[in-house]
This record gives sequence, structure tokens and C-alpha cells, in this order.
Amino acid sequence: MYRGLLRLCAVLSLTGLFVSTATRADNGTQVYTGTLGKSPVVLEINPRTGEGRYFYKKYRKDLPLDGSLDGDTLELQEGSSMEDSRPTLRLQPTTHGWSGEWTNTAGKTLKINLEPAVIPDVPADALPFLARLHDKYPYEYLRLQGITLKKGKIDTFMGYTLQWWSEPQTGTSLFEVVSGYSLEARRSINQQLMARLWSEVLSSYGCSGSYAQSSQPLWMSPTVMSVRISSDYYCGGAYPDQNNDALNFDTQSGKLLTLDDVLWVGQSKPLHFEQQRDFDEGLSTSSDAWSNYRSTELAPWLVAQLLKLYPSEMTVTAEGENDCNYDEKDPWQFPGWYFTEQGIKLEPSFAHVAAVCGFVDWSVLPYQIVKQHPGGVALQLP
Repeated sequence: MYRGLLRLCAVLSLTGLFVSTATRADNGTQVYTGTLGKSPVVLEINPRTGEGRYFYKKYRKDLPLDGSLDGDTLELQEGSSMEDSRPTLRLQPTTHGWSGEWTNTAGKTLKINLEPAVIPDVPADALPFLARLHDKYPYEYLRLQGITLKKGKIDTFMGYTLQWWSEPQTGTSLFEVVSGYSLEARRSINQQLMARLWSEVLSSYGCSGSYAQSSQPLWMSPTVMSVRISSDYYCGGAYPDQNNDALNFDTQSGKLLTLDDVLWVGQSKPLHFEQQRDFDEGLSTSSDAWSNYRSTELAPWLVAQLLKLYPSEMTVTAEGENDCNYDEKDPWQFPGWYFTEQGIKLEPSFAHVAAVCGFVDWSVLPYQIVKQHPGGVALQLP
């Protein structure tokens, strides 16, 4: 498993085998590398909108930029727009990039020189996730250059051996499965677990405030497994936020499962819709059909089932300002979920202002019900 982006890059730099990708990312931004003063930086900018960001290679932490193109001069301000006074970057085009000055509010001025980013080629044993970064998000790929994960403790969970890995600067961590499943299944599972760890590393560095992440195995069996990844963060805005995701795997194939792969109550054939990937690729027809199924078929069905199983919990009005309305369909259209011993644990979804309503310990759909409505993947459930 490839855990350090610098391992082959050092060799490639000695042999000159670097390739320069197009510096324009999918959203029209351009990526540059250079120096601010004496410090190496990576900068991403959309000259048309004036929106961008940059990081010092030493720290890797994002500094947001906004501004506009005034004639040939790109005038940018650094930091949050809510700040009263901010450093300014004034850049003029050169033959190969941009040059100019950075000036802070105290009058300190530093020279800036930027050229189109030269992106190291993808090592042969790189994760597919890193290859995707290289091709679609070169700014993020450059951010990870030189980072190596640290090997941690070995755990045993439900009879399976886990090897933990962490990124020391961000404190992010996740594990690989090193025993208990077939070699091919483990390879697929671990690729996706390590991709998620690298993604958490990027999320931490991309947050201008604080970002704390943790993870834990929830359930592991010969056929399925669930892993929780939690994050608490404040990256700007009115309030801090938190996120709890579960990765659910078919351990026979090593593939990620959606809820619709496991449970399907619709009249049509089950859909396999991966929210993040498919929205990213612009599959609007698929997303419309999936969203319609979730709102008109799945959510009402879940409400009916949970009312039978948990009539008190579903109908009691919470004290204070948080009226959770568990007996309405909205919280159950796009629930979080994971495998447990008794059944599928469903986690209702709420807007940030009512996020406390999402923390429930009772909403388990028993396997005897789930098995009556199988999803698109044939599974042997616990």
C-alpha cells in the first residue's frame, strides 16, 4: 500500500521524469507554484472571478483569496472577508505566470513569483484516489507531496486484525484490515480506507480554523463491515459543525455499499447511486430518479416501519426548542446507516440548527425486515 507521496518523487526528480499537467482544473482555476518572499507556496486562482487560495509548503494550510482583475493587474485580498483589514496581493502577468507583491496591514512587503505548476507523475503503486487528485485536483495533489503516514498500533476487533495509520500533523487516523478476509477483498477495502484517510488529511489542511477527526470500527463479520469516521470542525461561518459518516462494505467483494444496495422498497429495480461520486460527475438523470425514490418511497416506508417498532420514540415531542418530528418523512430521506448485530442502525438527517435530533440510539431496523426487502447486492446479512 502506498502511504508516502515522496517515495518515488525523489527518484523522479533525479532522473528528470516529471510531467507538467494542464494547470487548469475542472472548475476553470489555474494552479501555480513559486515563492512569496523566500517561502515556497502553491496557489490556485480563477483569474476571471478572483477567487482562490494558497498555502505555504511548510505548513500546507489554506489561506483564502478573493479579488478581481483590474486591467492586467490581479488584485487579491488574503483571509476571511469578515476581517476588517487583510494582506493584499498585487500580481501582474509574466511570460510564464505572475509576479508582484504581498503587502500586510503593517506595510511589510514581500516579492511574489509564480509559474504554472509542474505536477509530479503518479507513482505506479499509488492509490487510485491519489491518481484522481493528480488528474482532477492538482492543487490538492501538490499539498500532499512529502507527507508520509505513521504506522500505529495493531488492534483486534471482532476477531479481525487492524493496523492503524495516522498523519501526525493533522492528527487524522484510520486503519487497514490485515487479516480475516480474502486478499483481493482486503486490497479493495484498504484502498478505500486509505483514500478516506488521505481525504481527511486534506480536509484538515483545507480548513482555515480547527479540525478534529476520529474513527472506529463498528461491525465486522464474514460478509459485511462498518466503519465510523467522525469530525468536529470550525472552518468559518456562524457555528462549528460536526460530521459522522459510516463506510459500509461488502467484504466478499470489497466494494462499498449504499443503503439501496442493502434495502430496497421501490417498485423499480434497485438503483446504485453514490452521492458524492455521481453528483461530482454530473449524473443528473440518475440523481433525480434516486432523490425521487428516497422522498416518495423509502422515507414514507421507513416512517411506517419505525412507528410500529418505536411508537413512543417516534412521536414524543422533544422538550425545549428541538421538535424533531421523527414521524415525518424528511429526516429519513437521506439517513446515515451502518450494520449492527440486531439490524441496520439508521441515523436521521437534520439541518445544522436541529442537528441534536440526529443523535438517537433506538432507530434499528431489524434484519428480519431488511431481508424481506433486499437491495441491489446479494448479501448474507448477520
